[in-house]
Amino acid sequence: MLEAAMNYTYRVIIEPDEKYWLASVPALPGCHTYGKTIEEAQKNIGEAMEAYIFTLLEAGMPVPADDSLQTLTTVRLTEPKNKVRKIVNRKAVKQLAPAYV
Repeated sequence: MLEAAMNYTYRVIIEPDEKYWLASVPALPGCHTYGKTIEEAQKNIGEAMEAYIFTLLEAGMPVPADDSLQTLTTVRLTEPKNKVRKIVNRKAVKQLAPAYV
């Protein structure tokens, strides 16, 4: 039983599936759920996180910290410089590109 309220902050990933929004918490392995809307997925993942953390605490296990770093990186594509052009193996790119289309 908790003696005082505790706050835990985690990075949550919400991404679309064919029919639903899938939500997961990378720092809490196996903690995932879904919702028909983003809002429902957010609500559901909050409940899943509470259950996950309570279970750990009741079992006397440590609650993992989310010490991950998340950044967004923008890449501006222009005409490649000669150095980059030499590094890029066009055959490998042609084989890899269809996997992402």
